[in-house]
Amino acid sequence: MNPAVQNLVISLGAMQLAKRVPFDDPQVLTYVRIAYVATQVLVLGVYYYTGLQIKKKNDQTVLKYVEPNPMDPGANKLVTTTVRDYDLQETSKLMRAVYFGVAMMAFMHLYMKYTQPLFIQALMGLKTLYDAKPVAIHVLGKPAEGDLKRPFKAGGMFGAASDPQTDKAAIDEAEKKVGKKED
Repeated sequence: MNPAVQNLVISLGAMQLAKRVPFDDPQVLTYVRIAYVATQVLVLGVYYYTGLQIKKKNDQTVLKYVEPNPMDPGANKLVTTTVRDYDLQETSKLMRAVYFGVAMMAFMHLYMKYTQPLFIQALMGLKTLYDAKPVAIHVLGKPAEGDLKRPFKAGGMFGAASDPQTDKAAIDEAEKKVGKKED
């Protein structure tokens, strides 16, 4: 099942479960807050550890791919990097997503006084950690093949996302375009 659809199903299930949690009880609310903070600290800690593992492995294998431009299909961008830098970049994106989520949750909970999202996001934090591809490769030790092959596919809700192109023809065409622009 597509991870985006899984997230939707888990969110809907967590919402139904959250309706049964008595958030009016201050003790229950304190436990939910503790669970949310602990989950976010755990997720950030695992991402930080993943970054350390990536730096420790220091894989300097060259990675070339063509990044599609969804607005202008003719303006695709050639990316040349190393596996180490690519994995660090992906881990950085994951950490920024956690920071953004914590900021949104702080606003929603502290300013708007919503409590159910704390419960739901505590569960979703663990789900995103499970789905994180750099974590699967560098912490869980899974081989970088199939869905874990670099560059990672950006799965959309219904598979509509445009994935990076790694075939030789697309890379050669992008290199020609870069060469023409430099002239």
